[in-house]
Amino acid sequence: MTLQGKVALVAGGTRGAGRGIAVELGAAGATVYVTGRSTRAQQSEYARPETIEETAELVTANGGSGIAVQADHLVADDVRGLIERIRKEQGRLDILVNDIWGGEKLFEWDKPVWEHNLDNGLRMLRLAIDTHLITAHHALPLMIEQPGGLLVEVTDGTAEYNAEHYRLSPFYDLAKVAVNRMAWAHAKDLAKHGATSVSLTPGWLRSEMMLEAFGVREVNWRDATAKVPHFIISETPRFIGRAVAALAADTDRSRWNGQSLSSGGLAQVYGFTDLDGSRPDAWRYVPEVQDAGKPADATGYR
Repeated sequence: MTLQGKVALVAGGTRGAGRGIAVELGAAGATVYVTGRSTRAQQSEYARPETIEETAELVTANGGSGIAVQADHLVADDVRGLIERIRKEQGRLDILVNDIWGGEKLFEWDKPVWEHNLDNGLRMLRLAIDTHLITAHHALPLMIEQPGGLLVEVTDGTAEYNAEHYRLSPFYDLAKVAVNRMAWAHAKDLAKHGATSVSLTPGWLRSEMMLEAFGVREVNWRDATAKVPHFIISETPRFIGRAVAALAADTDRSRWNGQSLSSGGLAQVYGFTDLDGSRPDAWRYVPEVQDAGKPADATGYR
């Protein structure tokens, strides 16, 4: 599998799934633009140590070419300038991954709309939905200049699962369902240009924030199963990265156009594994986990 000569933009690539996707696209040989708000010189409101520069360096270290560009995807001028830079430097865009999120500190568990903080809920919707639309508005015209482009809208939960399960609160629920629908809608427009649009969810993601929440690191993550046995179905951010890389390298990827996909489901099709050689498929087990008393919505940390 090679993506040599391909140009990708991973919007929201500072940490979590975005970082895993950027690194795996790089490992396949792509040039990857990594965007986000957190740099070594300036932190976002997350106040976390991960930066876009780190992600870009990991892309390069794994065989690709990583380019970090600070951008707030709620600011149209930032995104417009980013795409103008990609056009000037590369002349093309083959893969757009919309992984912008930023809501971990904004949602409240099991809160109806009248109890949930209104400002936080509306901010979460802007971060989850507006950013994706702004980025698509500016980036897709460049992507469709040649056939074969791929748009990946990253969310939490498959369309099937989200249709039947209430996700934390009306705000979080709408944020995640909307991204699935957004990918479906883009598919209708992109098909006319020979491009493919999908929504993609990781399973129970061992992001930096999730590992901290469980008091473990990646090297000893299994220790967390002593308290929460179901954590055994979790996966690294690189697993969803391999899913995106497999889609991008598939010359017949148009068969997925408009579909809601999962990292575990695609692993069954393409045969890739996680870093430890396992092939987790969390969404096969999430309803059982929820029935056993562990909220499935823990997967929301991405």
